[in-house]
Amino acid sequence: MSRDYLYGTGLMMEQQEDLYHFNSDTVFLASFMDIKHSDSVLDVGCAQGALLLYASVFRPSSLTGIDLFEEVIDACGHNLQLNHIDAQLTVTPVQKHEGQYTVILCNPPFFETENPDLINENPVIAAARHASYLPLEDLFSSVKRLLKDNGRFYLVHRASEAQKILLTADRYGLHARRMRFAYESIHGNAKSVVMEFRFRKAADCVIEPCAYLDDRDTFKPKGGSV
Repeated sequence: MSRDYLYGTGLMMEQQEDLYHFNSDTVFLASFMDIKHSDSVLDVGCAQGALLLYASVFRPSSLTGIDLFEEVIDACGHNLQLNHIDAQLTVTPVQKHEGQYTVILCNPPFFETENPDLINENPVIAAARHASYLPLEDLFSSVKRLLKDNGRFYLVHRASEAQKILLTADRYGLHARRMRFAYESIHGNAKSVVMEFRFRKAADCVIEPCAYLDDRDTFKPKGGSV
């Protein structure tokens, strides 16, 4: 087990080796999301709790995390307790979850893998990495059902999937209001994208200044430390 501090905060996590660890995409999404005190927050696929901890810095009215595995929820609960944060945690797929939220967060599985031999033997890691466990269609149909009319959905994904994400979101009445790309370096191609979706379509989508993964100061999380 490793003990890691969440960049830009005074929070720390104990991460079990056989469970999914937070990474630069987690921090990138945390730097992009904007949460108010009145918000009710749902983290879809909460893993060991990194995004819930980042969300807690904003002191929202409630925090909820869901994941597919009991051991993941136990690890998440441990990390929240370690930092004296209260949240409702449930073992359930998002397709079956019930509730209404003003903010939904998700760092979904990215990778399309048709060959089952290439899927990680650890079911927890496999579910966190492979898109077959949470297809974009399922994610956006669930967000449409769970998000309040005035809510925001924050997503991080591969930059190369941006067009597919926008088209999928549009089919469920969700429209990008803000977007930001992250690059490996100033000379590289975009690696990741973060997006904010809402039900009401805006005249324009704001493309925010790019971030660089080799310079974390370009995507320092908001909200300060707790």
